[in-house]
Amino acid sequence: MSVLAVDKNNFKEEVLQSEKTVLLDFWADWCGPCRMLSPIVDEIAQEHPEVKVCKVNVDEQPELASSFEVMSIPSLFVIKGGKIVNRSTGVRPKAQILELLK
Repeated sequence: MSVLAVDKNNFKEEVLQSEKTVLLDFWADWCGPCRMLSPIVDEIAQEHPEVKVCKVNVDEQPELASSFEVMSIPSLFVIKGGKIVNRSTGVRPKAQILELLK
């Protein structure tokens, strides 16, 4: 499954109402650590079809970033049934991200 870009218009439907576990990545183009994390997040999207992987560009969607109280990026959130069940800030190895999803 590919990574889905979400914004305030499709956020509720794609993230909060998703039947799958969602890995939500808050990032920005100018963020070096975000660029390091992005290929790992993309791999997880390809290798784990049971997880919906979504990305939010904080520069384009400041309201969403604010609603999640994102203070630094990259920030990952795991959402199940519309609720945040796990979160992580900064670059993490793939194995640690997969642990967040359990």
